[in-house]
Amino acid sequence: MKKTNKTLYWVFTGLLSLLVVTSATRYFMDIEQFQNYFTAFGYNGRIVVPLAIAKLLAVAVILTNKWPTLKEWAYAGLFFDFVLALEAHIHLKDDQFFGPIIALVLLALSYAFYRKVFRDNEGNI
Repeated sequence: MKKTNKTLYWVFTGLLSLLVVTSATRYFMDIEQFQNYFTAFGYNGRIVVPLAIAKLLAVAVILTNKWPTLKEWAYAGLFFDFVLALEAHIHLKDDQFFGPIIALVLLALSYAFYRKVFRDNEGNI
């Protein structure tokens, strides 16, 4: 069971990481276009580059398993990013809300299996 949980953790975490890195890379490849999207969503367009950097840092922290507290914050940051993206797409009625939903599902599964796999006998991570 432990091996299965660990495998599922890495599958979900790998898919989540791929999705987030792809998103951040797209931000860097066409900054101006994404600044326009963010402005249309009601956000400040200048947030695109710092958000892309934060996403990449979150993935790095999640994949390393070295800093448990920082890892919890990385999961939380991605959660808020995905929820805000979902809300923005629903508000715009642009039918692009499946990406944030998939991201939220992968995030939840990655986090749930992280808690199962890396929790010690006392319940600490």
